[in-house]
Amino acid sequence: MAIEKIIVLEDDAVVRSNLENFLRRKHYDVAAVSTIAAAQEYLNRDNFDLIFLDVRLPDGDGTDLLKQIQSRPQKPLAAMMTGFGSVESAVECMKNGSFDYLIKPFSMEQIEVVIRKAQAFTQLVKVNHFLSQDTEDGEIDLLGNSPAMQHLRALIRKVARTQATVLVQGESGTGKELVARALYRESSRASAPFIKVNCAAIPENLIESEFFGHERGSFTGALNKREGRFELAHGGTILLDEISEISPSVQAKLLRVLQERELERVGGNRTIKVDVRVIATTNRNLEHSVEKKEFRQDLFFRLNVVPVHVPPLRERAEDVPLLAEEFMRRFARKHGVHVKGFTDAAVRVMKNHNWPGNVRELQNVVERAVILCSDNGMLEPEHLGLGGAAQSSSASVVVNGALEPVQHTNGFPTLADLEKHHIFAAIDRCKGNRTHAAKMLDVSIRTLRNKLHEYNGTAPKSEEERELTES
Repeated sequence: MAIEKIIVLEDDAVVRSNLENFLRRKHYDVAAVSTIAAAQEYLNRDNFDLIFLDVRLPDGDGTDLLKQIQSRPQKPLAAMMTGFGSVESAVECMKNGSFDYLIKPFSMEQIEVVIRKAQAFTQLVKVNHFLSQDTEDGEIDLLGNSPAMQHLRALIRKVARTQATVLVQGESGTGKELVARALYRESSRASAPFIKVNCAAIPENLIESEFFGHERGSFTGALNKREGRFELAHGGTILLDEISEISPSVQAKLLRVLQERELERVGGNRTIKVDVRVIATTNRNLEHSVEKKEFRQDLFFRLNVVPVHVPPLRERAEDVPLLAEEFMRRFARKHGVHVKGFTDAAVRVMKNHNWPGNVRELQNVVERAVILCSDNGMLEPEHLGLGGAAQSSSASVVVNGALEPVQHTNGFPTLADLEKHHIFAAIDRCKGNRTHAAKMLDVSIRTLRNKLHEYNGTAPKSEEERELTES
């Protein structure tokens, strides 16, 4: 509920009392006053969402207070009220920031209309502010003619029409967020907000506030009330990216939202109803996480109503040329480079590569190739930087500036082998400092710790652990 606290500034006792009683029955927090001075006292003590403001008051003109409100950092929407309405007065109020204009006598139905408009407007402003901070590069559609991609697109079209919760699983870099956005675009909620929460990027002590919002003064630094991502997504869709990274305490509260479609802000006691469709993504096997007691089984069942698996790029190698051509055109425009296309040899190298980083790795490889392109405009194998590793039965990573082989036992290193070796190399490079290693790997410290936990203590020791061992 975007509108919660309302001021009624009206000198007519009957009108003020009727309006106050009506709003309280609707469960709004109401401050009813008869003078500008009394209203200013409330505004100085707390933040309000809406003010019903009379034009003619005993201690001044309501339009003067309207002008003062506009300079406040947390300003309420203002609906002006007058018994002497005119076109000139309405225009003047609108010019000074009035949200609406009511002529007395008015009905309570008119008040309800004003509040609904105010709620919709407030949510729109906050959603736009949130989306304006999203600086991610433009995305492409789910391209590919392989049977796997045709099946995926057909599943998306079928599921998108429903309101079901969807769990999108797949390796890193496969395009899970693109699947989520496709589900949103083809749904009946396509004109409503689409709010993304990157669970792995939000500090653990802040994720509850990000999900559910907080009340003013609920913790140090909470200077104002803030709506959480679920409230911003009301009426639309919320994407919980990397859902496996949230803590058990937040998992329990998230389960309640999925079951009851209601929440309470941090530090608050008001129950807020939300109407959202939930799409979650993860690059981990949540069933294994449930078995290890790292993820709640009941939450997994709630999220896994419709499971969607995004295939890795190595399982649809026939799509590589199509994707590469699209990336080439995009990066040629971005960097202002004239590119004609890939040579046959370059296409063969790309099709034979195993692509452990999936589509994201292909994207980075093509961007590098476009930047290094020869004057003739053709992209050669040497521009890709893939070498002959694709045909090799072994693999290596860079450690301290030198190539070291990845140890494996099955004749060819798995993606897990490469990932484990790469993580250990980063920790070694950072002399055991796992915080620095997480930054180098561009993952959260929580993700790194979870990975090290999977390796059962075989990871390089931190500096503190080394000192304890040596002593």
